[in-house]
Amino acid sequence: MQPTTTFRIGGDLEVRRLGFGAMRLPTEPADDRAASVALLRRAVDLGVTLIDTAHPYGWGANEELVAEALHPYPADLLVTTKVGVVRTESGDWSYDARPASLRTQVDEALRRRRTDRVELLQLHRIDPDTPLADQLGALGDLRSEGKIGRIGLSEVTVAELAEARTIVDIASVQNRYNVLDREYEPVLRACEAADIAFLPWRPVAPGAAEKDPEITAVASELEATPTQVALAWLLAHSPVTVPIPGTASIGHLEENVAAADIRLTRDQYDRLNRAASPPR
Repeated sequence: MQPTTTFRIGGDLEVRRLGFGAMRLPTEPADDRAASVALLRRAVDLGVTLIDTAHPYGWGANEELVAEALHPYPADLLVTTKVGVVRTESGDWSYDARPASLRTQVDEALRRRRTDRVELLQLHRIDPDTPLADQLGALGDLRSEGKIGRIGLSEVTVAELAEARTIVDIASVQNRYNVLDREYEPVLRACEAADIAFLPWRPVAPGAAEKDPEITAVASELEATPTQVALAWLLAHSPVTVPIPGTASIGHLEENVAAADIRLTRDQYDRLNRAASPPR
């Protein structure tokens, strides 16, 4: 099987289909931060063109880390971020996608990223206490002002995606998904039908892929790791998937990126399909 190597988010923003999730990168102490900076730069050297971060990842510290490592950003690099979840006074978190709050969150993200535009901004979670039209309307206004290029969603159902698309154009969806966890298969298929990028978070099922007999058997046949096989399956499973595996290890980063070169046979792909839990 020969999956495509790139995808155009929003129909025009081309990225390589194996991105990087920055959530797990430590920002302190100094030695760990330096290692995280080196890893981000290595990801770009390896050809990664999509890096995913978010405000709750260290409450801005992760976005600042990405900027420290990569600003000024290469022309072909897409750094996404997410808003809609805020830190409370007690140090906990809560949903907050009220229009005024979203505007503040976007402005703060721009400052941390050292840029005046987010090419892909995703609503981290739909705020249950704010009408969806108000949430997406605010993001649409920010897009009209040039602060946002494209709007995405995270952890949504098929119905929520459909409703959102009646309000604004949706360029991406980021839901939990991997070969062993396909609860959101219907959402993936809805994205595929509409040519919307689907960014699986937790794309590997840590610890579980290494124990699954089908995955380990295919890995042995390909002289690959179970992680690489799980990522190769995602790339083969749908042309709109853009997996964003994360790691704090350069060795694992290089292993993950190499998964883009793995080609599954039809038989191997079908056997991996049988490893999945059925959609719920």
